[in-house]
Amino acid sequence: MATLTNNMARILLIDDDTAIVAGQVQLAFASEEHRVEVAPSAAAGLESIRRAAPDVVLLDLRLPDGSGLEVQQAIRELDARIPVIFVTASKTADSAIDAMKHGAFDYLQKPLNLGQLRQVVTQAVEVAKRMRSRVVLAEVPPLGELEGAIFGSCPAMLEIYKAIGRVAAQDVTVLVTGESGTGKELVARAIYQHSARAKEPFFALNCAAIPESLLESELFGHEKGAFTGADRRRIGRFEQCNGGTIFLDEIGDMPLSLQAKILRVLQEQTFERIGGSETIRTNVRIIAATHRDLAQRAAEEKFRSDLYYRLSVFTIHLPPLRERLEDLPGLTRYYLARFGRELGRDVREIAPEVLQALQAYPWPGNVRELQSVLKQALLQASGSTLLPAFLPELRIRSDARASTPPCEGLDISAFIRAELGTDSGDLYARTHDHVDRLLFALALAHTRGNQRDAARLLGISRQTMRTKLRALGMQVTHALESDPPS
Repeated sequence: MATLTNNMARILLIDDDTAIVAGQVQLAFASEEHRVEVAPSAAAGLESIRRAAPDVVLLDLRLPDGSGLEVQQAIRELDARIPVIFVTASKTADSAIDAMKHGAFDYLQKPLNLGQLRQVVTQAVEVAKRMRSRVVLAEVPPLGELEGAIFGSCPAMLEIYKAIGRVAAQDVTVLVTGESGTGKELVARAIYQHSARAKEPFFALNCAAIPESLLESELFGHEKGAFTGADRRRIGRFEQCNGGTIFLDEIGDMPLSLQAKILRVLQEQTFERIGGSETIRTNVRIIAATHRDLAQRAAEEKFRSDLYYRLSVFTIHLPPLRERLEDLPGLTRYYLARFGRELGRDVREIAPEVLQALQAYPWPGNVRELQSVLKQALLQASGSTLLPAFLPELRIRSDARASTPPCEGLDISAFIRAELGTDSGDLYARTHDHVDRLLFALALAHTRGNQRDAARLLGISRQTMRTKLRALGMQVTHALESDPPS
């Protein structure tokens, strides 16, 4: 028997058909990343769960010693975070749908489609992982192999830790803001894990990644025949997650038509499925996140102002990495150690030039980009010291901005006061050059060196931008995304 490791997904099948169904499940998950256990009865399955909680349960509706619905309720009482997927020979599956109203993850019909089985179980494993993976909040890098870690000792990060502590126990809506890649989902999970709902389900949905036509059904469900392709009733996440927490990532990209239903859930905790007339009550805490300025979008009528006010009862803003560069050495060492173990690289030292290059770079992709850069560097590394040559073009990009470090010139008034005493007679022109240098550098950093996109962002032609860059003595020697020929 294979030894169970931390990265191995444990799947428990509770089904008295220990030949055909068990064989199908074991065939579908024959890799070393999964371990399938089979319990032939309700009693055996519940005893296995009491010994050690599995990542996913596949549960037959009809068992020799009890109903699958009763077993599902017993599992929920033991640990509501365990995703339960029903398998049934019934074509109507009304009882399975009823079970989903009470928190089941999904249901599949026999004979099992192995592709569909793998897809649904993979999704359930990921959901279970998010619910159980602890988020560590620390001023210094944590020890051990932890994926969910938020750390830093700069004042802004200390305020975030305090904010999480203040709001976690309060059953209110939270809005997490910040640029992409700053760790907004980790903050949401930390709030969930320190709340009174920590033993209940947690679902995360990216509103920007799911098509509008599917997002409403994913959240609220639909009735059979509600639209083309709706061949069965679907129970949405707000119904499945009753008692738990839903994280709506990138809510700023949610369509206006759907925002009204979210507002109603926040105000009344009720909704209807698509194509249905039954009013359904739910008790769900919403944590939302966005990289957009919702106040500005509300002013532009691209986001409902009443929903914005409801969401922002308590707001936590995550600073970009360029504003917490004092934490960058610790972040670098932590991710090098973590990814080094994953990639089989034993890098124990960091050349000073590497840290200088990292701190000179503006990090438009924030911590997520830092992780990508360090993974690429580790794959190139040889020996126990990380050298500048191993960094993926970062040195070139830093050189392109060497004339304007990311934090230089932010205080324009300080620059003007310092120049007032020079009596040079061209302060107006030099101040404009100073502002232009900063503006162009930040615009290029935001577009990752793409001059065409930077020019569009600034509202000028690309030729005007090139002329201005030459006049300022700024040379962009490398673009992350090549400009097409003029």
